[in-house]
Order: sequence, then structure tokens, then C-alpha cells
Amino acid sequence: MHTRNLGNLTVSALGLGCMGMSEFYSGRDDAESLRTIDRALELGITLLDTADMYGPYTNEELVGRALRGKRRDSFVLATKFGIVRGPRPQDRGFDGSAAHVKQSIDGSLARLGVDYVDLYQYHRVDPKTPIEETVGAMADLVKAGKVRFIGLSEVNTTTLRKAHAVSPISSVQSEYSLWTRDPETDGVLEVCRELGIGFLAYSPLGRGFLSGRITRFEDFAEDDYRRFSPRFQGENFQKNLQLVTRIEKLARARNATASQLALAWVMTKSPQVVPIPGTKRRAYLEENWKSLELQLTPTEMAELEATFPLGVAAGARYPEAMMSSVGR
Repeated sequence: MHTRNLGNLTVSALGLGCMGMSEFYSGRDDAESLRTIDRALELGITLLDTADMYGPYTNEELVGRALRGKRRDSFVLATKFGIVRGPRPQDRGFDGSAAHVKQSIDGSLARLGVDYVDLYQYHRVDPKTPIEETVGAMADLVKAGKVRFIGLSEVNTTTLRKAHAVSPISSVQSEYSLWTRDPETDGVLEVCRELGIGFLAYSPLGRGFLSGRITRFEDFAEDDYRRFSPRFQGENFQKNLQLVTRIEKLARARNATASQLALAWVMTKSPQVVPIPGTKRRAYLEENWKSLELQLTPTEMAELEATFPLGVAAGARYPEAMMSSVGR
């Protein structure tokens, strides 16, 4: 299996995002999800990404079930904290206090059934808590042996530099794909390169849209998050669908799928980037895995970027309320 580095943490070059196995997308099937995680490990995809807020809590429990009885050094476990959820889906807040950091890791370790996590990530920045306090508490977890490395998610360059000055940051996780190229323009990828920090690209397939399998808004189940995302609504949906038609044409020329081409683009952009596409089905996992063998030429990269120039996607990537929590 190909590997890449997130700071000093070596991981598989392609990870598995586990969020959708438990929430936000319809069709939950725990049995198939468990088989998908097993298959990922068989293929050498050892980086598994989850978070305490997925479910909430149920995704960590599911991942823990999948890993029960397996050698601890056979997988790299990444989880996140910092988003606090209430009884209703719309009830969400942020807590980066030192007390919450220490409370959260104990809950995650219990649900995952492990003594430590390889990568502990601050999910969203709490505007009420100085980043120095949060990262200082995370660094204490490293000293205590509960965490090996620490990461951040959806931060701006100022926050990243402040955090890295307190304790080495191994990774930054943000949305990054052909239709979300913000990390190229907001300076985050550049600062990561400068400081030797890895980059975890979530939603590298545009929440499934770049796969070409989504053709009608009406096909989304009532509980599917994408019904509420601006990029999947109204005229935005149709405009973005035209982009997918173009990537499918380019993929056919390479005897590949649109998903494989989109993932290959992310990995070719920089050796510091590790995509973590999510799926709960073995067939899609295996399709994504084959992208590791797809080598893109400079001409093909230029073609893709001409088709998907910066800012080409119609609509924001999150509803307005959620957009306010990214890039802090």
C-alpha cells in the first residue's frame, strides 16, 4: 500500500471517512459498514477517520466494533472533538476548553475500545476559547499517552500558526476536491507545506457528486444532508451537473471512473495531501482504492483544472449558518 506522511505520522495514501456510515446520508447499514472497514484494512487502507459528533457518538462505537480483536498497530485511528450537539439536529455549539478536551478523549477512547488514538483533531474552533488553551490541553494528552499526534480542522492560517507554536500540528483537515479548491487560495495548503504539516482532504468526491451517480435532486432521501446544501439545490444542481458530465468524459478516455479521476487529481496535487473519501459500501471502496494506480500527466491535470477552475462550483459548500464556523 502506498503511504504518505502527516507530519511524523505515516498513514495510508488513501484513507476512509466513516461519517456517512452512521449519519447525514441515508441508507445506514451497520453490517455492510463493518464489512467495508474490514475490506479497507485488507486492501491496506489503514487510516480511519471518525468523530464524536457523528451520530452523535454512534460512529465511534461502530468503528470500535469493527476494530475489536485486531492488532492495534494494524490501523491508524483518527477522531475529532469540539462540536457539541443538543437534542435537536440544529442545536450545535463549540467547546474548545481544556476541560472539554480532557473529557472528550476519555469518551472517545471508551467508545472506540482503544487505549490511545493516533490522531486527535480539533473539529471546529470555539471562538470563546483561545487556540493556545485548546492545543495546550491536546499536547497534555500526548504526554499522557492517550494521543500520538494532534490535528486541526477547518482553520485559517493565523490560527494554524498560533497552534503550531504551542505544539507541533501533524495535520489540517478541510474540504478539498475539484469543486472545492479553497485551500489553494486561502493560504492553508501553503502554510502546511512551509511547516511540514500534512493535509487531510475530506469530501474529495464532492459529497458523492463528482462520482456521476447523482443525477436528480429528488433521489435524495428526506433525511439526506445534501437536500439542505446550496450546491445541491435548484439551478446550482443543474449547473454543477454539467461539470460532472465533463469529468466523466475525461475519465472514459483513461478507462477510469469519474471518482477515480477526481481522487487521482487530489493525490497528484501534492504528496502532503491524503484524501479520505467516505463510503459504507465495499464496491465503492474498491473503486476508490484503484485510484492509487491512476497516474495523471501534467496535460491531464491541466485539462481537469481548466474544467474545474477555482470557484467554479455553483453555490456555497455549506448552508450559511455552518459556513460561519469554518476558517476561524
